[in-house]
Amino acid sequence: MTTPHGRSRTRGRFLTTLFTLGLALCVATPAQALLHSSSSGPSTHKGPFASNGPATPDIVDSTRRGGRAVALTFDDGPDPRNTPRLLDVLREHRVKAVFCLWGDHVRQYPDIVRRIAADGHTLCNHTMSHDDMSTWPAEDVRADLLETNAAIREAVPHARIPYFRAPYGAWGQTPAVAAGLGMQPLGWSLAVEDWAPPGTDELLRRLEEGATPGSVVLLHDGGGDRGQTVAAVARLIPALKSDGWHLTRPARRG
Repeated sequence: MTTPHGRSRTRGRFLTTLFTLGLALCVATPAQALLHSSSSGPSTHKGPFASNGPATPDIVDSTRRGGRAVALTFDDGPDPRNTPRLLDVLREHRVKAVFCLWGDHVRQYPDIVRRIAADGHTLCNHTMSHDDMSTWPAEDVRADLLETNAAIREAVPHARIPYFRAPYGAWGQTPAVAAGLGMQPLGWSLAVEDWAPPGTDELLRRLEEGATPGSVVLLHDGGGDRGQTVAAVARLIPALKSDGWHLTRPARRG
């Protein structure tokens, strides 16, 4: 027969076990969240610690407008050869795009940045030196992003910089840091590998066959000879428009 004193000891051991289990779960949760935050490719949609506390913003890879809409984004400029030619094409067809600016290049060619902004295109922070930031501590990421924004605003005072894109799609802690600075992390849903130019016809084929409703397209106006990209875009835009597509901007979901 169990005495009241025995029941008290049993109840005490039960409560102690519950407390120990609860403590173990609390300790495990951040480590598990870290494991889930390690993916850095363009298809990553949630930032670090998404399952433990407030989620960081989505990495957007779709357009703000539904239906047959596509957003064109250009990385690694400004470039003195390709960016002005690309701006001429976009102006001719009355299309607005997103330019993800490399800070060192911004300081070299501020006049081109001023033209990008004057033509009504959207500016995006693409870091100072195009480094892989996937393992950088948050304070180093923040310093780099602030320096890049400052470089852009030296060229265009009071410029709006609503987006940030991580070089190589290597996100690490950058989404949360960028969001803290008021920038939407910007990914992509279609990359046609124009960094290894396959020829204008092949680029155009990849763009036309790869475009789906809501695509954010990754292209380049800097980082090398992008003449094939400019030529492909000049043919792509009228082809898309004649087929009922709209050229628009990426989403901002905060």
